[in-house]
Amino acid sequence: MPDLPPALEGSRLHRRIQRALEVARRSKSPGRAGRNLPAAIGVGVGLGAAIILSLWWRPEAFLALVTVAIVIGMWEMVQAVRHGRVLVPVVPTMVGGVVMLQCAYAGGPRALTLSFTLTVVVVVVWRALLGIRDALRDVAGATLTLAYVPLLASFCIMLLAQPLGELRVITFIAVTVFSDIGGYAVGVLKGKHPMAPSISPKKSWEGFAGSLATCTAVGALCTSWLLAAPWWTGVLLGAGACVTATVGDLCESVIKRDLGIKDMGHVLPGHGGIMDRLDSLLLTAPMCWLVLTYLVPAGAAG
Repeated sequence: MPDLPPALEGSRLHRRIQRALEVARRSKSPGRAGRNLPAAIGVGVGLGAAIILSLWWRPEAFLALVTVAIVIGMWEMVQAVRHGRVLVPVVPTMVGGVVMLQCAYAGGPRALTLSFTLTVVVVVVWRALLGIRDALRDVAGATLTLAYVPLLASFCIMLLAQPLGELRVITFIAVTVFSDIGGYAVGVLKGKHPMAPSISPKKSWEGFAGSLATCTAVGALCTSWLLAAPWWTGVLLGAGACVTATVGDLCESVIKRDLGIKDMGHVLPGHGGIMDRLDSLLLTAPMCWLVLTYLVPAGAAG
């Protein structure tokens, strides 16, 4: 606050100015959960619209959208681990990640496993040709990037390739997104008991309970309405999504704290980077693929 004449110090006008400045400061600061909420909502609505439109148009459009997001996510990971002096071989890692997504869509789990293995081999050879100093460290960083981003994302693509894949993907995204929404809302209003204060101080057990309630409700609704499956499969799906989404969020928090960074990127106002939005989705994708593949077979979904 600028200096005021001595005569005004402690006066009613002085107190009013102080209150006005405090209100302005609070209005400009992030919310209790550390987000710019209006920007976060706007970006979230835009991303949701892009996903729905691509799924409605044709599966290949959604595959292209995911591929772009994963390329950006891998680039953010490559840049993030540089803070730990890990120099990921960019070309084989990025190309291999894109190939993994296409193989998952066209050939399923076997093609995905083969493409992931071959990509790691290529990364090892590529890095060895550049010299052996710190090669193991850099290969480990590339393997982490490949396993964390395109490998986990490929489970969503394998859902897309199944009968009524668009509805399966919507179900997967819905339970994961509502995990975040339920946890955020209840955590802001009622959160008192931190879940992992050394990792994510704002995440609370009350928020986890809100996440569990919204996940199971949305899961039951989606599986029974969209996939014509028993409601209990949706409850199981939602409960699993609540756990994996929470773990995914905490895992990325550990990575960021270890590297000494706040966000993985800055391309999404109110959210941070692409990876700051993919964290819960990535770990939830394999669980949803297992549940929807083996408990909601093609016949039930049809």
